[in-house]
Amino acid sequence: MITINANTKIAEIIKGNPNALEAIVSISPKFTKLRNPILRKVIAGRTSIAMASKLGGCKVDDFFNILQPLGFGVDNSVEAVCNKEENKIIPNFMKSLQPEKMIELDVRPVIESGKDPLNIIVQKVKTLETGFVLKIINSFEPTPLIHLLGKQGYESFTEIISDDLVNTYFYKKADSPSLKTEITANSSDWDEVIKRYDGKLKTIDVRSMEMPLPMHTILESLNKLPEDQALFVFHKRIPVFLLPELEDQHFSYRIKEITDGEVHLLIYKD
Repeated sequence: MITINANTKIAEIIKGNPNALEAIVSISPKFTKLRNPILRKVIAGRTSIAMASKLGGCKVDDFFNILQPLGFGVDNSVEAVCNKEENKIIPNFMKSLQPEKMIELDVRPVIESGKDPLNIIVQKVKTLETGFVLKIINSFEPTPLIHLLGKQGYESFTEIISDDLVNTYFYKKADSPSLKTEITANSSDWDEVIKRYDGKLKTIDVRSMEMPLPMHTILESLNKLPEDQALFVFHKRIPVFLLPELEDQHFSYRIKEITDGEVHLLIYKD
């Protein structure tokens, strides 16, 4: 029997008993996104019962009451650890932030319309002056963007307001280089690499997925990919934020632009 408390992660509960997924979803409509395996991987691993109850507008006891019949033990003696957001260290640039030096960009309407806000964000970042802050309002934490800009010297700070409202601040320091997002499609040996992996290709299509699912789906597929195989991806665009992550994980890739709205990627390990 698995014993749970207010600080037990949702991922641990579902792993202990897969039936717990639907039980948790029944507590609040806000938990329905857990049914998506990709979002579940992103959210459940970092969310405790206490955090989830706060986001879902319910009580910790609601989780205990619905999970006990599934065989979970309950430890009421453990006090809930404060939300990470409450204990997060606030960087100096946020403490001295001046309203006139902050540029605000709400990308939620863009995403809701089915479009990718990448170009809009990139243009804003490129025009950001030293000492200024770009505040991006989104419905999720833009981890790939934080990763990319962090590599180029930008400081960042994220505050999670609710399960569908996240503010991320990017600060341009004096030594931050200009944002580089120009990616050249390296397809000169595309056919050669394709032949090398003949019969050893796994194919996925992320063109119809909304952000941030394409990147998470690709990384999840690569995590399960045998070393002697390659991943063939149908995409709508060159995934600028994915490429640094691939390099960090020592993956090689080839990019072939078919049309303005279709890009093929081949990802593998040499």
